[in-house]
Amino acid sequence: MVRVRLAPSPTGTLHIGTARTAVFNWLFARNQEGCFLLRIEDTDKERSKPEFTQNILEGLQWLGIDWDGDPVIQSQQAESHRGAIQSLLDKGLAYRCYASEEELDAMRTQQKAANQAPRYDNRHRNLTPEQEAALQAEGREAVIRFRIDEQRDIRWNDLVRGPMLWRGADLGGDMVVARRAPADQIGDPLYNLVVVVDDAAMAISHVIRGEDHIANTAKQLLLYEALSLPVPAFAHAPLILNPEGRKLSKRDGVTSINDFRAMGYTPEALANYMTLLGWSVPEGMNEIFTLNEAAKVFAFDRVNKAGAKFDWDKLNWLNAQILHSWEPPRLLDALSPLWADQGWTIPDTNQWALSLVELLGPSLTLLNDGVDQARPFFVEPALEEDALKQLEQEGAKPCLQELLNTLDAAPWSGDNIDQAQEILKSAASTAGVKKGVLMKSLRAALLGRLQGPDLLTTWSLLAKIDQDRSRLRRCL
Repeated sequence: MVRVRLAPSPTGTLHIGTARTAVFNWLFARNQEGCFLLRIEDTDKERSKPEFTQNILEGLQWLGIDWDGDPVIQSQQAESHRGAIQSLLDKGLAYRCYASEEELDAMRTQQKAANQAPRYDNRHRNLTPEQEAALQAEGREAVIRFRIDEQRDIRWNDLVRGPMLWRGADLGGDMVVARRAPADQIGDPLYNLVVVVDDAAMAISHVIRGEDHIANTAKQLLLYEALSLPVPAFAHAPLILNPEGRKLSKRDGVTSINDFRAMGYTPEALANYMTLLGWSVPEGMNEIFTLNEAAKVFAFDRVNKAGAKFDWDKLNWLNAQILHSWEPPRLLDALSPLWADQGWTIPDTNQWALSLVELLGPSLTLLNDGVDQARPFFVEPALEEDALKQLEQEGAKPCLQELLNTLDAAPWSGDNIDQAQEILKSAASTAGVKKGVLMKSLRAALLGRLQGPDLLTTWSLLAKIDQDRSRLRRCL
């Protein structure tokens, strides 16, 4: 049975790279009718925080990604990690290294001066008992290192990248698997050891992660073998890149799922877009889809090897298409909390608000646009420069005065659009101006600018809450 996992570290908020990894894992699990598991890798004691764990869980749920069973908390498995390290020590596959940080720094400086790649020189790999006792007598603490055969070829067939080959000599020397601690103790176990033990304990069948983990995979395969654990299949997805082709990072601005949510992106659009970051849809399939639709056809043979450049225009287009597909009640449910945050109160009749979102919906790209575009319907807008220029045009104020006179005598209820057309035609004729001049001047008066949604619907909504005549009056 397929069993995959997402293993985020709760040292920050949910990042789009982690979220994309979650999407690929979830799609594969659902495609194979397998399990998608969650493991919180909280062994970084200083930086891990409960609020980050909560943020990750809430972010995944918001995106529509569910998981099977309760999340595994890595720090609660520490004894099994130490047991694995002890078994490596007992087999002679690992050893204690007493080199101090100062000695290691000096080694790296020497390597740099000689234009050599930084690597541990395995200086304490073959200490005699007497040498080890002498170092311990100095009070030195030790890390624990796993022996890497530098002549070894490490091979696996990656589900995305195909046949892979790494040389043991390219892994930087014997690998630290436990942090520095007194010589009679095992220090805190480190990532490459811990992840192998945890994945085996969770019976993970496929490890799906970013290509920046490829070197770790080579090291971890050696640990699977040394610990006699079953080896999962590996798939390394392409990285998400910024427009310059570098790995997307915090320096590029928005990378947290929180940020995308706050900007007004929908979970449907973001999940849709993340799926397209590195995966191409089968022929005949629309680029706009749900996660469930993508899961039915997801396969690794359509995951790209090349990095995926983040394209804001594509994400914005997708988000707009999603918003435009929503029925007014759903859009109103999404916008109402945003309007309430502004202190705006929806008139008693819900039909007014539904008519408003039906008017604004086709022009929305982000949900937050529904705040900016709705503002003139809740707050009397200031007159912008283009509106002021329009109101100074010949005939603009006389025709608005004539329109106001008509409305003061018999206010328009906002219900009959044909009646509004007749009112405008009559006012323009009486004022001796073209109807277009009155229409532009009316838009300036009602919205404070010359750009905006359909004018008659706008006027209708403002008339229904008795906000049209006051806006005409202030322009005269």
